[in-house]
Amino acid sequence: MEEREEAANKPKEERKKKTKGRTSLKSILGGDILATDFFRRQAKLMVLLMVLIIFYIHNRYASQQQQIEIDKLKKELTDIKYDALTRSSELMEMSRQSRIEEYISSKGIDLQTPTSPPYLIK
Repeated sequence: MEEREEAANKPKEERKKKTKGRTSLKSILGGDILATDFFRRQAKLMVLLMVLIIFYIHNRYASQQQQIEIDKLKKELTDIKYDALTRSSELMEMSRQSRIEEYISSKGIDLQTPTSPPYLIK
């Protein structure tokens, strides 16, 4: 009876020895290595690692796209600030008293600057 149990266990032990010793380039390229006991036990871990790797790649790509968008918006903001500064300086130049007097005299309107200060009415 013990001989039968030993005989039944021997093929399993021999198969384990054969699978442990058979790691050749042919078994790797052929995909036989994925059928080994180690890979079957670690399948869930490998799936988890693949999901994490895909998440990492996607996260990095999204981060780069956001950085490109931020740089583009910063450049646009700088351009708009310069444009606003230019318009503000042009407005200040046009609203000076001397420029207003020149404009009025060029149009032929008979207005003059008051020589006496305004009165305060209480």
